Amino acid sequence: MWWGVGAALLANVLYSAGFVLEKRALGALPEVTVRRPARLLRLVLGSPLWIGGSLALAAGFAAQLAVYRTLPIAAAQGLFVSGLVLLVLLSARLLGEETSGRERYALGAILLALLMVVLSLRESGADADTVGRDAPYPLILLVCVPALAAGVWLYSSAERNARHRHRLPTTGVEYGVAVGLLYGVSSLAVKGVSSHLTTSGVGASAVALLRSPYPYLLLFTGAFGLVMSQAALQRCRASLIVPVCTTVTCLFTAVLGTLSFGEELPDEPLRLALRVLGTVLAVTVLLAMPKHDTAPRSPATPRS
Repeated sequence: MWWGVGAALLANVLYSAGFVLEKRALGALPEVTVRRPARLLRLVLGSPLWIGGSLALAAGFAAQLAVYRTLPIAAAQGLFVSGLVLLVLLSARLLGEETSGRERYALGAILLALLMVVLSLRESGADADTVGRDAPYPLILLVCVPALAAGVWLYSSAERNARHRHRLPTTGVEYGVAVGLLYGVSSLAVKGVSSHLTTSGVGASAVALLRSPYPYLLLFTGAFGLVMSQAALQRCRASLIVPVCTTVTCLFTAVLGTLSFGEELPDEPLRLALRVLGTVLAVTVLLAMPKHDTAPRSPATPRS
């Protein structure tokens, strides 16, 4: 169990570093847009800094596989939320994105939520935490396909609204929600892939994995998420859009993932209270954080 907690914290470091590196690389590139995906890919693949960020994100993905093999989905989401603390700190240090006093208090509350989730975990015993291994494929598709459609539609709607000259500048909330839905589906797919990883019967496991919807959901969310997230990340503060995206991803994964994979909450009242209150505190804090970017635009930041 503890190495699962360590893997979650490592994934947080890798994801935060990856987002910040990609954001910094995008700041030096011409404007990218989802309407020209080939140009977007050509630009980002020509940036060594962006490639370094994408490699960090890929390593975070590998660490996430280990997390889902050892921890319940709801507990894992509570741990992943803590990565926003590091993200905001790195954004302030490397990107010059200032944080307000309200945001700093929010980070302290998220750390408290992290501690509550960790204390709710039990490694062994009769009431040890249940880790789901699989879910009915029709149920997974019923959950994921509408979420993917909603994410793509919401992003397209935000793009159309942003093109109107007389509209106020976008806050990034719509982009964050749209990408968060895609990443929520991706998180469930990662959970499904992790259940097929085994050291025995590799061939049979590979065939079973290919017959499942998980690799194809990963391909879809990987392709669309890459293009959508880069355009959104270039236009908005990383310390603003990523918390919104993470909130949606955590809510989607914790609620629908727990139900889909048949995982149960702790039986002990104290552990149950810590698990639920910790997750609710983290999500509430994120929802209460300011969604409007009032910081002045840096002269080095390209105009969208």
